Order: sequence, then structure tokens, then C-alpha cells
Amino acid sequence: MFIDTLDGFMRGHGITLTDKQLQQFSDYRDLLLEWNDKINLTAITDDEGIAEKHFVDCVSAYSPRNFKPGVTVLDIGSGAGFPGIPIKIMEPGIKLTLMDSLQKRLDFLEALTEKLGFDDVELVHMRAEDAGQDPKYRETFDIVTARAVARFAILMEYTLPFTRIGGTVVALKGRQYHEEAMEGEEALAVLGGELREERVIEIDGGIHAVIEVEKVQHTPDKYPRKAGTPAKKPIGI
Repeated sequence: MFIDTLDGFMRGHGITLTDKQLQQFSDYRDLLLEWNDKINLTAITDDEGIAEKHFVDCVSAYSPRNFKPGVTVLDIGSGAGFPGIPIKIMEPGIKLTLMDSLQKRLDFLEALTEKLGFDDVELVHMRAEDAGQDPKYRETFDIVTARAVARFAILMEYTLPFTRIGGTVVALKGRQYHEEAMEGEEALAVLGGELREERVIEIDGGIHAVIEVEKVQHTPDKYPRKAGTPAKKPIGI
């Protein structure tokens, strides 16, 4: 049974879920697989893979220190809802915005948030480079999250323009996390960020990391640059 599988993996990482949270993750898994046949949301479809490689990995980004009730959270390139939806399952009181460039993924996320009974969720169909120049979103969020979106230097140009001064970027990265962070030092300095913390966890025998960046200065108006430019010409690389 998926709930038992998930509970075992979570407890193995020191995480205890309520019955309601376990059921929400189970409902999430069911809808993910249902929609995956139509729009290819994930290549991981077995119960153990979904439980550990998706859900445990995403929950590793959650901390009560950061994700308090009422905090505004933007999830960039949300895709299948990772890590934004798992974090909201952990703390339903956050005000979550899910941003993606593909409407079909947002259609899935709309169905998912309804199934899970969430409110305070906004869906935004925009590219990060465009939305980052929009006064409605620029430097307005307490926390910006991202998982498997881009290399660290590029990711900072996608995320820091949305983050208010004193706010935090929470990025989920793979085994090259430290090298990417060092590579992105110049981008951090230019964009107004400062590396706060690197937390390492083991997922299915592999190294994963949660990198926290604090926004300490305003991001210059020229960033983010137009769509496609950050990936083609990363700052400092």
C-alpha cells in the first residue's frame, strides 16, 4: 500500500506525517499517475520511486523555520508541483504561487489543488524571465523555491528577482550542488543574494542537497534578462 511505503521512507529520514498528510500524498500520487499518461509529468512511476525520489526529496526542503503560516511562497518551474505542493502539505498555511510556462501542467496543478482541498494557491502561466520584470511579482515573495530547473548561477537569475530583501531562495540540487554553488558566486553577488546554508540528504543512495540563499540587496533592474538569455549567457560563467 502506497501510504505504508511513504510512511516508511519518511520515518527513515526522521519525518513523521499525520494521517491526513499521508492521505494527501497518496491522493497526489494517484492523480500524478492518472495525468502522467496524458502530459508526461514524470518518468518515475513506481511507488518507491514516487515516495522517496519525489516526495521525500521535496519535503527535505521544508523547515518550520522558513515555512510559517502566512508566508508567501513562489515555486518556479513547478511542473508536477515539486516542491511547492509537498511543502504546502507540510504547512497548509503558506500562501503558494505555482509558476510554469506550460498551460497543460498548470491544468494538472489546478486539478491537484482542488483534490487536496487547498486554498491560497495561485497558478501563473508565465516564464520566469518575463514574470521577474512584472511589478506584481518582482521582489514580493518571502520564499522562492525551485527543483530541477537549471544550474545554480542560472537559477539565481530566475529566482532572486522575485525574492524580497530578507527573503529566501530554497533550491533543491543534485550531487554537484557544491560545485554549482561555487560556480554561481558571481551571480549571487550581482543579483543581491548571499549563501546561507547547504543541507545534504541521501535519496536512493544518491546525494541531494537543499541550498538556502538570503536576499540581502535589491536585484538590479536589468535582471532577469529576456527569455533564453540567462541559460545562454549565465552570469559569471
